[in-house]
Amino acid sequence: MKKHSYLQIKTLIFWLSLAPFVTYAQPKPLSEKYQLLPFGSVKPAGWIKLQMQKDMEGFVGNLDKLVPDLINDPIYGTGRLHKQSKAKDLGNLKSGDAEGEEQYKWWNSETQSNWRDGYIRNALLLNDNHAIGNVKTYIDRILATQDEDGYLGIYDKELRYKFTTENGELWSKTTLCRGLLAYYEHTRDKKVWNALVRAVDNVMLNYPVNHSQPFNAGKEFSGGVAHGLTFTDVLDRMHQLTGDKRYWDYALFLYLNYSENFSSEKDAQLKSILDPDYKLQCHGAHTYEHMRPLIVSAYAAGSEEMQNALKIYIERLKNCTTLTGGAIGDEWIGGRTADATETGYEYCSLFELMDSYSCLLQKSGNMLAADEIENIFYNAAQGSRNPDHSCIAYLKTDNSYEMLGTKNGEPEPGRKQTRYKYSPVHQDVAVCCAPNAGRISPYFIQSSWLKDGENTLVAALLCPNVLETIIRNVPVKIEEITDYPYQNKFIFRIFARQTVPFQIRIRKPSWARSILTAEKYHLENGLIVIDRTFTGNDSIELEFLTDVMVKEDLKHEKYFSYGALIYARPVSATEQTGRVYAPGFEDLMYKSNDPSRYEFVEDNKAKYQAGKIRVYLKNKNKQLTEQVDLIPFGKTILRQASF
Repeated sequence: MKKHSYLQIKTLIFWLSLAPFVTYAQPKPLSEKYQLLPFGSVKPAGWIKLQMQKDMEGFVGNLDKLVPDLINDPIYGTGRLHKQSKAKDLGNLKSGDAEGEEQYKWWNSETQSNWRDGYIRNALLLNDNHAIGNVKTYIDRILATQDEDGYLGIYDKELRYKFTTENGELWSKTTLCRGLLAYYEHTRDKKVWNALVRAVDNVMLNYPVNHSQPFNAGKEFSGGVAHGLTFTDVLDRMHQLTGDKRYWDYALFLYLNYSENFSSEKDAQLKSILDPDYKLQCHGAHTYEHMRPLIVSAYAAGSEEMQNALKIYIERLKNCTTLTGGAIGDEWIGGRTADATETGYEYCSLFELMDSYSCLLQKSGNMLAADEIENIFYNAAQGSRNPDHSCIAYLKTDNSYEMLGTKNGEPEPGRKQTRYKYSPVHQDVAVCCAPNAGRISPYFIQSSWLKDGENTLVAALLCPNVLETIIRNVPVKIEEITDYPYQNKFIFRIFARQTVPFQIRIRKPSWARSILTAEKYHLENGLIVIDRTFTGNDSIELEFLTDVMVKEDLKHEKYFSYGALIYARPVSATEQTGRVYAPGFEDLMYKSNDPSRYEFVEDNKAKYQAGKIRVYLKNKNKQLTEQVDLIPFGKTILRQASF
C-alpha cells in the first residue's frame, strides 16, 4: 500500500464540497451486486418463527416491563438532554469501567431504540396484532417529538450539533431511524418517510459536508461519537430506496471525517487500516459495526485505495473470530487472537459483525460472506442463547466451563465481572445485548433472499422462510420448507398467479460436497442457477450432501462440524437463580458438575448419526480414550467445543 493512499482518499471529499459549483469529475460509485428486498418481503417460518414467537412472549416482547425506567425515559421528547442534565442511574455496576460518566446521559436512547427496532421488526414479521398496535402507538408518539426544522433526537436546542466532547447525537438518531425505516418499508406510511427525510436533511444541514467536524470530540473516550458513525446505515438504506447519490456522498464524508479526527475507537480509521503493523485493539462492538461504514464508503468512493482498505480490514477481523463466528468482544480486542477458552464474545459484537457481513454480501455478492453470516447466526449466536429459558449471555466463550459471572472462573483484577451469565436484561452491566438479541433474527431473515436485477431471486442465507415479491409484474410467493441447519434438505414451493419465467439462484454452502436434485442447473460463483418457466404451483427439491469435518482454529485446536453447525460436548451443570426481574424472568448461572476435559485424537472415528456426532476423544483426567456424543453448539449451555 502506498504511503500517500490516505491522502488520495481524503481528496475525494474535496470534490463533494465543490459539487454545487463546478463540473469537475467526482468519485464514481461502484455498482452494488444485489438489491435488498423491502423489509417484510421475507417472513420467518419453521423453527425460526417459533423461536421469534417465544422471544416476543419472553424477553424481547417484555423488556419495557422488566426495565420500565430505561424504556420509558422521555429522552427523545420532554426529557431531552440540556446543559444541566446529570448522568443517569441506569442500575448498572460501574466497577472497573473507565469510560467516564458522560456516556450514561445518552445510553437510554440506545437501549430504547435498539429494543424498539427489534420489537417493530418482530411484530411485523410475525403479524402479531397486539404488538403491532403497540408499534403504531410508539410511531405516532415518536413522530410527535420532531421539531419544525426536522430535528429528531435527544438534545435541547442549546446543545444539539455543538459538541466537541463525548455525545450521542448521531448514535441516538441511528438507532431510532433504523426502526422507523423498517416500519416505513413494511407499511409504506408516507408520514414516516417524510419524517425520516426531514430528520436526515436536518443532520446534513447542521453538519455540512466538508464544513463541519461531527467527529471532533476531543482526546478522551468518545464511544457514543464513534457509535454515531453507523448513521451510514440510515444513509445507505435511503440511498437504496431512492437512488439519491447525496446519501452516499454524505456517508463518505462522515467516514473520512471520522478517520481524520482523534477517536478512542480507531480500529476502522484509514490511518490505522493502512498501517501494516496495526493490530485491532478497540471495543469489539465498535470495531465490527464500523465495517459497514467502511463498506459503504468504499462503494461510494469507487476508489481502488478504499477497496484495498476494506480487504485489509476484513482480513484483520478473521484473526479475532473463533470457528463458531464468535468475535472477540470482552470488551476490548486488545491485539489478541481469537481463542476458544480465553477470549469471550459479546452478543452485541455477534450482531454487529453479522450485520456487517450482510452489508458486504449485498454489495459484493461474495457468497463467502453468506457462509460467515450463517456461521455467526447458527453457531455463536444460538450458542449464546439459553436453550431452556428466555435469556441470553452478555459474554460467552466457545469452551464454556462455567457461567457464574467470570470467564471460566478467572476473575478480572479491579472489576466485579458479571457478564458471563444468562439474563433477560443484564442491567448490572448494560441493557444493550438483550435489545440486539431481539434484532438479530429479523435482520438475518431480511438478508436471506436478495434480488439481482428484475428477474432473478437469490436464496443467499438458507433457512425456513416465506418470500413474497413481484417478478415481471406477477406476484410470486416462495415457501422455503426446511429444518436447516439441523438437516440439509429443502423444498422451495413456488406460487405464481400465472406462468412466469425467471431465475432462482440458491447458494451452495462451502461445506457441501455435492448436490442431490432432479433440477437442471449450473453452478456460478457459488450459486446453483435454475433458469426456467415456473407454473402457478411449482416446486424445487434439493439436498446438500456432506461429511463430518475436522476444522483447526488459529491456536491449532480442533472443532467438529457437520453442515453449517459446529458440534460440542455438553457439560452437565447445576442451575442457580440470581436476580428476579419478574416471574419467569431471572438471571441464571451455571456451575459445572463435570471437570473432565478432552483431547483430540487422530483415530477419532467421527460419525454423524441422528443429529449427533459420535467421536472418540481422550479424557485428559483419566488418560483414557472414550466414545463421546457431540451435539449442536447452539443447544448447549456449558460445553467443550475445541479439542
